[in-house]
Amino acid sequence: MSSPQSVHTQLGQHRLVPVVVLDNAADAAPLADALVGGGLPVAEVTFRTAAAVESIRTMAARGDVLVGAGTVVTPEQVDQAVDAGASYVVSPGLSRAVVERCVERGVLALPGAVTASEVMAALELGVTTVKFFPAGTSGGAPALKALAAPFGDVSFVPTGGIGPGNLHEYLSIAAVHAVGGSWMVPRDLVAEGKFDDVQTLVAKAVALLSKEA
Repeated sequence: MSSPQSVHTQLGQHRLVPVVVLDNAADAAPLADALVGGGLPVAEVTFRTAAAVESIRTMAARGDVLVGAGTVVTPEQVDQAVDAGASYVVSPGLSRAVVERCVERGVLALPGAVTASEVMAALELGVTTVKFFPAGTSGGAPALKALAAPFGDVSFVPTGGIGPGNLHEYLSIAAVHAVGGSWMVPRDLVAEGKFDDVQTLVAKAVALLSKEA
């Protein structure tokens, strides 16, 4: 498994993290094909469905997709995710127990933080990159820029309410390491098996990134 620092670097290189909700683990393989085919071999598979663990296992086994687990709220879920092959763990908020289990298991932890107090608590746990979530309803890019100002050594992965129309607002902030989004992997298209359409959306998202570069 890649080291937390290596995974952190890869996320920064991709700049965009597709947030995936899979209702059926059988969709994991063709979705991974669509991500790779679209030029964005990375995924955050959320623990919101029963298919999450098996989906992570399927995608991670390929070896060409950087797979993480999202919506992880307990140490037990950390174990399930890592045992399935996840190389990073994303949480909606900051949990000491979750972060400490990630450290024990040798995977990158990306806890959620939207206030200065939460960022400082993350720093106390040795975490220097946090998820700004939910970005859209927490003040958006202006709020994130203001929050980042006092924390020169902290980087952020804003997620929630981000799409093609406002992606550039977040990527223009120096403290943003990567951006999480689900618009290129719509749950309904995945469930309907329309993976060619998903690949097209992924490719368009990658094209947006190239314009921002």
